[in-house]
Amino acid sequence: MRRSLHVLAGLTLGSALVLPVDAAVAAPSPRPPGPAGYADVLDLHGVPAKALPPEVSDINVFADQGAWHAYALPKPGDTYAYGGFTGPLYIAQEYPWWLSKAFSRITLSENGKEIDLASAKNPRFTSLPGLLRQTYDLPGLRLTLELRFASDRTALVRASVANTGGTARTLHVGWTGELLRPDAEPMRSAPSLHATADGVAVAFAKVRKQWDYLTGGGERFEVRHDGPVRTTVTGDAYRTDLARPLTLAPHRSSALAWTESYTFTAAERSREDTAALLRNPERVIAGTDERWRGYVAAVTRGVPADRRRLAVKSLETLVTNWRGPAGMLKHGGMTPSISYKWFTGGFWAWDTWKQAVGTARFAPGLAESQIRSMFDYQVEPGSKTRPQDAGMIPDCVFYNDPAQGGGNWNERNSKPPLAAWAVWEVYRRNGDEAFLREMYPKLVAYHDWWYRDRDHDHDGLAEYGATVDPANATPEDARQAAAWESGMDNAPRFDAALGTSVVENRDAGGRLVGYSVNQESVDLNSYLAAEDGYLAAIARRLGHRADAERWTARQRAVAAAVRKAMYDPATGYFYDIDLASGKRLTERGRGIEGAIPLWAGVAGGAEAAAVRGRLTDPGEFATKVPFATVAKSSPYFAPEEYWRGPVWLDQAYFALAGLQRYGYRRDAASLADRLRGSAAGLLGDAPIAENYDPLTGAALNSTNFSWSAALLLELG
Repeated sequence: MRRSLHVLAGLTLGSALVLPVDAAVAAPSPRPPGPAGYADVLDLHGVPAKALPPEVSDINVFADQGAWHAYALPKPGDTYAYGGFTGPLYIAQEYPWWLSKAFSRITLSENGKEIDLASAKNPRFTSLPGLLRQTYDLPGLRLTLELRFASDRTALVRASVANTGGTARTLHVGWTGELLRPDAEPMRSAPSLHATADGVAVAFAKVRKQWDYLTGGGERFEVRHDGPVRTTVTGDAYRTDLARPLTLAPHRSSALAWTESYTFTAAERSREDTAALLRNPERVIAGTDERWRGYVAAVTRGVPADRRRLAVKSLETLVTNWRGPAGMLKHGGMTPSISYKWFTGGFWAWDTWKQAVGTARFAPGLAESQIRSMFDYQVEPGSKTRPQDAGMIPDCVFYNDPAQGGGNWNERNSKPPLAAWAVWEVYRRNGDEAFLREMYPKLVAYHDWWYRDRDHDHDGLAEYGATVDPANATPEDARQAAAWESGMDNAPRFDAALGTSVVENRDAGGRLVGYSVNQESVDLNSYLAAEDGYLAAIARRLGHRADAERWTARQRAVAAAVRKAMYDPATGYFYDIDLASGKRLTERGRGIEGAIPLWAGVAGGAEAAAVRGRLTDPGEFATKVPFATVAKSSPYFAPEEYWRGPVWLDQAYFALAGLQRYGYRRDAASLADRLRGSAAGLLGDAPIAENYDPLTGAALNSTNFSWSAALLLELG
């Protein structure tokens, strides 16, 4: 991670300057291979039985360019799907559904008899960075299919039919497919199949099933071919035939191409020039392959050989979770996971900050877009609905806002402040000062909001809390929202049974402006100290010297307050403190949040040494998979209960980076290796999980999780 001198000069106390976690001990590695060397880093094989995926999908998929539809590969033996790509999986604005087992299956026939693709010798179904490929070796023929994405709405499929024999062949080419209909109304009646002049299309009726299926009536999935075709539709099935036979001379081949587009509106369809794509598919293929060569080179550069496949798997995970602008989402961003029902159609704030840091390694422009996608909904001072929240970033935004019937959009809380870190890390990758100038006032407004609306006693230490919002109608509602604002939803430190409640925050005129939990949190204030440091670096880079000095002074003050109030010498660890008494909440046990002062650089040397002892203790945080969110010694430790024990890779990253920051590089390298080797499937072809059981290593909750992938890239 080479940095130029001007970047180094801008960093301050809380900048969390770290090298890749084991850079200090890693040996030089041979030059990484190109994309072709990373086949099947993730198992993308499977065919669905039903239109509705499980809540956590059991089939991993591939998408690119921000598309809202995705594909997989059949497994050997899934003969029904031979000749087609699994799916697609399409997102009904906010929820994933399978359109088909394989909507476009190519068929070849000769002399009136269909050639059975199942008779192919050892058919190969392979994923590579940026594409899916199938190869069928048949008597005297080879059929190769490749799928890439040409845009955020269109996939391009190219088929090559080669005559491997010594005599000419005349083949008839066709395509077949059938809808997988949802089991229940009104979703069952939503898709309808139609023949078109150049292929086939699926139209979608308007359905507003808030928690299951959302369409506006303008959605369309359409297949267009590069040559004259005839299509017939029978119920939920269709057949398309190439108008003219395909004649192949000995040892010659012919190529066919078609596009598969999923659009939400007629305006989107008018922008998709699929005719131009089909006139020159080689241009699309060359551009896509070149882009992916750049991606792979970026994520594997400097990475030891035994970890490069994990780096490429992380890359593929992030790109598949990329969604282009749609509905209320004005910029392209990244969903937490395409594989989990509730994570598919929206963007979250602190997910975005972490994802942007990882994405900046290979696509800084996409990282910038992600950050903008959240700041698009920063509350403005003139807001008619929540002027008291000016500067706040909502928890999450989705395709639909509440006025449009969306239930997932959430403004009842924000998320931990890491935006300036994300902006600085993107700038560090691409040197885009215009982006710094654009974001600086927005970052300042967000930072100021925390101290205006989340510092109940105005002592310079903030609290997590909740907004004035209809969803926060009761104190328990507000306490829940405050726990969500921490990102650690059900962590023991926010248990009502252990004394967590909320207090009202009012402005100078007595107006209610929000709520705070009755404790000041160590992670929040460490994050804020780090943000002060990044704001100082940004201000300095932009020539705002007075601002830089002000941020630096504030950073030092917050860091000193965290050390004085939140570090407990008796137990050698950092804790939240009671808002009223200032008492450290040691009886709630130790949580991984106590390692954030090391990442943020606010711990003193002796304090860091004590925390290091806890982080490397097998009875505390150095579990089989290191960095359980709650220490193994805690009476509230529960290894499978979300934020009460499972290992989250973002918190593991912060802990590892903190250890390295204070010079414990060998500890960091050893624990990072243990994490990679003990988390189930991480070094194999299994999907990257949301979190892991610290005692067994089992993958838990969502699969193909974006911030896990992003911060694995940062670990190197």
